Amino acid sequence: MECVELVAYQRTTVILSELVLGAVLLRFIRGAVDPPTQRIISASLFLHPGFLIVDHIHFQYNGFMFGILLWSILMARNGNKLASGILFAVLLNFKHIYMYLAPAYFIYLLRSYCFSPSGKLEIKNFLSLANSVIAVFILSFGPFILMGQIPQILSRLFPFTRGLNHAYWAPNAWALVTAADRVLLKYITRTGANVVINSSGVVSTSRGLVGDTVFAVLPNIKPAHTFAITVVFQSVALVKLWFSPTYKSFLTALTLCGYASYLFGWHVHEKAILLVLVPLSLLAAERHAYFRTFILASVAGVFSLFPLIFTPGESMVKVIYSVLWIIFVYVPLTRRVYEYPKSLSFVIIDTLEKIYLAGFPLLQLVVTLLPIYASRRAEATAPICVQSDDFTCPEPDPQSVAAPSSAMEFLPLMLTSVYCAIGLAWAFCRLMYVYLNEQTYQGPLNRI
Repeated sequence: MECVELVAYQRTTVILSELVLGAVLLRFIRGAVDPPTQRIISASLFLHPGFLIVDHIHFQYNGFMFGILLWSILMARNGNKLASGILFAVLLNFKHIYMYLAPAYFIYLLRSYCFSPSGKLEIKNFLSLANSVIAVFILSFGPFILMGQIPQILSRLFPFTRGLNHAYWAPNAWALVTAADRVLLKYITRTGANVVINSSGVVSTSRGLVGDTVFAVLPNIKPAHTFAITVVFQSVALVKLWFSPTYKSFLTALTLCGYASYLFGWHVHEKAILLVLVPLSLLAAERHAYFRTFILASVAGVFSLFPLIFTPGESMVKVIYSVLWIIFVYVPLTRRVYEYPKSLSFVIIDTLEKIYLAGFPLLQLVVTLLPIYASRRAEATAPICVQSDDFTCPEPDPQSVAAPSSAMEFLPLMLTSVYCAIGLAWAFCRLMYVYLNEQTYQGPLNRI
């Protein structure tokens, strides 16, 4: 039974802890090159639907921890790189998922703080940073080392036995691969194509259960594969960061590192999309290319969190609030950064992106109506028995009655995951292209 006092304590502490986030966002405004625009971005972060859905309703402390992350980023913007590194080390010990961002911090702090512009190693800075980070980790892990619990901690931090996908597929590259496997399975089953099918993979990937993901047609993905692919994509961004260790380059590489880990990581949770959307928000007003990427990723990312809230009353809140939030962000920022497409290819891309965004209301309608349709279908196909004095109706078989409904139970989640994954994958490619090809443009962040 739910304890009202405990829930009240949890909700209250979550909301109060977000004062850290609010205080940091106010400091971002004070030192901004363009305070009015930064005010919009700060407000959008503080009021982000992801925090409402994940923190205030689906209990977490993400607002507090993202406050520490933004505090660390703020220190980097202000040139206090030692403080930036210490804050990130503290954050990493609060929640290990921020390890996704660690490569960008390592390269940026090593290159810009531990090396001089000429490439000479600054021994004093290197030792200060290394000793500070080591001290944070010793304070955090020291008691567990003394109690001999490090193996248990490592097994919890790196859950390689939990399967490639989370129960509800996070909308990343593996959701698309898993969906492709299901489509191929259906095609082979109906056409009778001479293809070997892994029988254990027929039911493993689309039941919404936590466990090992086994494909029926495609080759299985192992943790080593996801790690290698993630490192490759992160390295592309990190190479440029090494040669151009500016604040803007750091912020973009930081976003791309989190993005690559989200798209290609092992057993990624849907809530990890906030690791992409929060730093990406700070780039939203840099210019139109970043702004459009931010809109695509934000709409797809926020929508992908909707299944976490599924009761009718809360569903109305999440939809209305998210729509109001995107309007609040889109209208003022588009006036500042909008650029009309300058070539036919850009016009085509712009049109396709708008069509994709316009598909979300239809998707919401479909995932709302599908459970209703499935329920009515189950009732319509249930056997009808007329009871009389000489005959008593047998108890219905729960599995046979629920079969039509359960067959479609995971379909709304799968549709949401796949559709959002398409937008998030495209936004990643978009951001990577803009970052790697941006050589001469000097935006507001580069002038800090």
